[in-house]
Formats: sequence, structure tokens, C-alpha cells
Amino acid sequence: MSAEVVPLPRKEPSLAPILSLTATAMNAVNTVILDRMQSEIPLIPALAGHLISGGGKRMRPMLTLAGADLVGYQGTRHHKLAAAVEFIHTATLLHDDVVDGSETRRGKEAANLVFGNPATVLVGDFLFSRAFELMVEDGSLKVLKILAGASSIIAQGEVDQLVSQRVIETSEDRYLHIIGAKTAVLFAAASRIAAVVAERDEAEERALDDYGRNLGIAFQLVDDAIDYDSDAAEMGKDRGDDFREGKMTLPVILAYARGNDEERRFWQEAIAGFRNEDEDLAHAIELIRKHDSVNATRERARHFAERAVDALSIFPDGKARAAMTEAARFAVSRGY
Repeated sequence: MSAEVVPLPRKEPSLAPILSLTATAMNAVNTVILDRMQSEIPLIPALAGHLISGGGKRMRPMLTLAGADLVGYQGTRHHKLAAAVEFIHTATLLHDDVVDGSETRRGKEAANLVFGNPATVLVGDFLFSRAFELMVEDGSLKVLKILAGASSIIAQGEVDQLVSQRVIETSEDRYLHIIGAKTAVLFAAASRIAAVVAERDEAEERALDDYGRNLGIAFQLVDDAIDYDSDAAEMGKDRGDDFREGKMTLPVILAYARGNDEERRFWQEAIAGFRNEDEDLAHAIELIRKHDSVNATRERARHFAERAVDALSIFPDGKARAAMTEAARFAVSRGY
């Protein structure tokens, strides 16, 4: 009589390996962040600290640190540059919350509600300035070009998203172009600069850029899926924010494309801003579930995550590559 084989439970991807890999270096980065967000004007560190101390995955600076480990960099230049990356990201979040009129961020009241829109915008500008100070201190024109270029593209992506808001005809290609600019470009830059400071060749720079860019697209796709697939407590923001703001994210684009005439009329009215009550959101979620739009969005995210993993194939196996691989797969499986 043969013994019954009990399959082992499937292990979900986790950020634990990359968190462990970068823990010591992240402490150094956090020290830089805390030091450089200080000012003789008390409102600046108070407002910046409201968001920075609110948590967040710190994915972008982690990519700089993990990438440095992957290419065998032994110095400390990447600490300041990872802090610069986080300042750029934080500045964009502060500006986004003003533009979107957000009420929560990372599970707490958004800075614009606590401190007001003018102060939030100006402190975002301060953090951008601090980021560029850190880049200049590093002294590499190549690093400066990469991060400055990324900052410019992010701003253009945000404007592109703004002009696409409430435009029901937004295509999937246009949407992917927007998230490639507003999200993925900083993931790419954060990853690439690790190879630059380590003075690695163009192929390794390009591989890290590809890894970060594809991971960033996957990350944003999942963020947009979560808006219709998770509760506010888990997400750290209000469920349905994208719906009420008339953003044409992929779950909506797919549901609209797959819908019948009646469903399309609903989406046209909703995206135009005429159907934004709680019952309208509930109906939107019902339609998105009917057409399996969330799963389809996550499936596309898996495609980009695997492209990110494939980009690492030129590097030798080891803890850093394994951690970055698992981080890419976590980005797709996460529920927050």
C-alpha cells in the first residue's frame, strides 16, 4: 500500500528576500532621508515626514540597493542616490494628491488635507530640490542625466494622465504609454544607476533598466487592479478613487471594450463624472467582475513581471538575483 503524497502548500512570493538583502544599506538611506528633509522652516520636515514616515514599500530605492548588490558594487555612493530616488517619488506623490484631491495616502490622512494644497505643492518642490542636490553631490553627469531625464518624463506622464482623465476613448496602448512614463521610468532609472556607479558595461545598464521598467509597469497595473479588487484598509487609500476621478485604467478600458451597449452607456456617463455615487461604484465593480477585467489586468502584469525576470538572465545566480526575481513576482501577487 503506497503512502499518500500530500502536496506542499504553494509559497506565495514575498518582499522578504529583497528587504533582507537591502536592510543594512536601507538604514544608511533612511539616515540620509531624515537628514536631508530637515529645514529651519518647521513646516517642511513636518509635512515631508507626514508622508515619509507613513510607511510605503520603498520599492524604488530598494531597487538601487539591490541592483548595486547584484553587480558587486562595494562603495556607498548608492545610498545618497537611493535617497534622491525616494525624494523624487515622494515629491510626485505630494503633487499627485493635490491634483487628485486625495483624502488618504498610505492609510492615513493625505498631507494636502492636513497642511493644505499650497504647502503640499511647495514641500514637494523642496523634495525635488533636495533630490537634485544629492545627485550633484554624487558628481556623475551620467547619473544626473538618467535621474533628471526620468523626472522630466514623470512630469510629462502626469500631464498626459490629466488630459486623458474622463476620456472614454483612451486605448490600452495610450494607457500603457502613460504608466510607462509616470511610474515605470523611475523604477528603470533607480535600477539603472546601480550599474552606473559600479562602472559596469552598457549591457548590464540596459538589463537593469529593462528589469526596472517592466517591473514598474507590472506594479502600476496591479495598483490599478487593486482599486477595483480590494478594500480601503488593505490598500491604504479609498476604494474607487480612480473611478470617481474618471481615470481610464486598464480594468475600465477592458470592461468598456467587452461591454454591451447599455454597459458602455454606463461607463460613458461614469467616466464623464455623472455616475459617481456608491451604488455607481458597486455597479462598476460588478461589470468589471462580469468581464473578468481585474484578472485580465493581473495577467498582463504577470507578462511584464516575467519580462523583468528575464532581463536579469545576464547576471549570475545568487541572493541578489533571487531576491529581485521574487520582488517582481510579489509585485503581481500582492493585494496592497
